[in-house]
Amino acid sequence: SNFPTRTEMIGSSKAMGEISSFLAKVAASDSTVLITGETGTGKELAAAMIHEQSARKKEPFVCINCAALPENLVESELFGYERGAFTGAFNAHLGKFEVANGGTVFLDEICDMTSFAQAKLLRTIESKEIFRLGGRKVIPLDVRITAATNKDPEAMVSEAKFRDDLYYRLNVARIHLPPLRERKDDIRCLITYGIGKLNRKYRRNVQGLTDEAMNLLMRYDWPGNVRELMNFLEATFINLPQKEIAFADLPKLFQQKLKETENIPGNERKHILSALLETKWNKAEAARKLHWSRMTLY
Repeated sequence: SNFPTRTEMIGSSKAMGEISSFLAKVAASDSTVLITGETGTGKELAAAMIHEQSARKKEPFVCINCAALPENLVESELFGYERGAFTGAFNAHLGKFEVANGGTVFLDEICDMTSFAQAKLLRTIESKEIFRLGGRKVIPLDVRITAATNKDPEAMVSEAKFRDDLYYRLNVARIHLPPLRERKDDIRCLITYGIGKLNRKYRRNVQGLTDEAMNLLMRYDWPGNVRELMNFLEATFINLPQKEIAFADLPKLFQQKLKETENIPGNERKHILSALLETKWNKAEAARKLHWSRMTLY
């Protein structure tokens, strides 16, 4: 989903106010940035905000999905290649870093990089230069590095799944984006923003949600965070004739999720913890033990 498309963090909570203020300070520096947070919390959006408020804003902002980088293509994708570097290289090709020169590189899901890619990246950050595959010419590099992960980077380092030297290079300015369940005050702002955007997209005039529907959405924990909320609103808009969104207008699967979460008694905490401990924190096993869906357990 492409929400929000304006480069700003939506939310009136104290947490989001502090994050927006800190992002502006980080943008004014040229430090390397590590952004952490669950899936759907807006890590790429935060990186884009840093770029757009920085002195590099007129230069490229290039995103690299580290989880989707095959090991045999790491060098050609990141650093480019010269004509004839390998079979099928009929023309020279600029790598992502060279395309971003002068601007910002955003390394998404950095903890999913292979050890080979981590070594190559570390060398590039330290030397501030690259070589195209099959080339001998040194290309000086002037880029700002921003990186993000939905994992715990310190745990990854302690388990030797992520290089500690690369971690220290990246972890200069640190930003953590809290999950939506920890800032539920922002749900109303996000819904207002999302409905406004969808009204323009679908040429509708939806005014908002009924009190019943809003109260249910406020109680839901949004494990997919802002992305899940925005995708949910769009799914609701697809077949929506009314001016106000009621519970009956919500996608059927989502209605079921809300009913499941609504039925969890307040004294279930011990029951849940017991199931998790018995299954060594295996959430799928614990959900089966509780006779719940895994989503309900989340």
